[in-house]
Amino acid sequence: MTDAIVGLDIGTSSIRVAIGEVIDENTVEIMGLAKRPSSGVRNGSIVNIEAAISAIKETIEAAEQNAGYEVFSCVTAIGGSQIESYNSHGLAAVSNKNLPNREINQQDKEHALKSAQATLIPLDREFLHVIPRDYTVDGTSGIKDPIHMIGVRLETDVHIVTASKTAIQNVFSCVNRAGYELDKVWLKTLAQVQAVAHEDEIDMGSIIIDLGAGTTDVLVLIDGAPVCSLSIPVGGNLVTNDISIVLGVPINAAEKIKIESGCCFLPALETIREVVIPGVGGRPPEMSSQDELCQIIQPRMEEIFSLVRSEIVHKTDLQRLSGNIILTGGGAQMEGVVELAQNVFGTTAVRLGIPESLGGIEEEYRKPEFATVIGLIQSQKTQVKTSEKGFKKSSSSNGNKQSFIKTLLKKLF
Repeated sequence: MTDAIVGLDIGTSSIRVAIGEVIDENTVEIMGLAKRPSSGVRNGSIVNIEAAISAIKETIEAAEQNAGYEVFSCVTAIGGSQIESYNSHGLAAVSNKNLPNREINQQDKEHALKSAQATLIPLDREFLHVIPRDYTVDGTSGIKDPIHMIGVRLETDVHIVTASKTAIQNVFSCVNRAGYELDKVWLKTLAQVQAVAHEDEIDMGSIIIDLGAGTTDVLVLIDGAPVCSLSIPVGGNLVTNDISIVLGVPINAAEKIKIESGCCFLPALETIREVVIPGVGGRPPEMSSQDELCQIIQPRMEEIFSLVRSEIVHKTDLQRLSGNIILTGGGAQMEGVVELAQNVFGTTAVRLGIPESLGGIEEEYRKPEFATVIGLIQSQKTQVKTSEKGFKKSSSSNGNKQSFIKTLLKKLF
């Protein structure tokens, strides 16, 4: 048996799986990767259990064949409308007249976090993450770790993420009925931080924007921790729909045109290529061009970024961005997306979220669309113990390994 993590990303348009082998607590290699069309998922939520089970099983089996390993369990992520978040404040008494000048310990931290978590939430929701932003000891704020400090009163500001119980139960049901155990569920954008964000970006203040097919998910980071997580119910499927309507082609053909020739910012086109528009019902194909296609795509993508910008301004007091805007997801692979984001947000501090090299297989995973599954593996690498969970080598695996370059960032919680 080997130490293993299997990351599963159940997206609206695609399901992605990555298999990672943990060498030690700071080293993990990507041994297998697979991507298959999604089914039974709409706007990030599972709406057809049987179809989702089939798609999950097919994708994991493809990753198994790719890696030469047999999968037993996985960790996955969720996002979209089933996620809600808010900031809270908690406190705990450290010293009293019987125990004056006592050092703060781990139990005190846990009491403060439980106090912050003691707010009422609807019965149909459950806590997904409780992430401390900072601590205050006897009025001194901005403390990242209060352990061993002397104090009377410990306070903490936290970011709390809740999820729909139904959504989580549906995910568990799909994974279990596909024949696998589900070890943990993460917030999608929080997992992506582990794969694509550098420590200085997290500390200075950055924004993760996951451009999905059904939704656009956002995580705002300031001073080393999340302060806002939100989802916009629009994504790349609307772009595909616009192409389908304007060009008069089926959705599948519109999606192919978008992937192969799409550009969302006209000035980013260095050379303008011809685009073949397939005929419908026996009509002959027609010719168009990338600049004409861009005129269809750019308004919708600009609308998506504008909605994200408005929501961030509405839900946070972020006045200035010192780090970067990091674009992830399948939509981040479209030509001109960085330039368009720069134009809408009024900053040049925009980049693609490409996972760092981890060794193992050919680096097919170094694309924004694999940020979630790679982040899930990164987030769990220190938690894995040798057991029958995860995966085991099949007889066809040669077990070849390559070196891992370095750990990307510190644990958030």
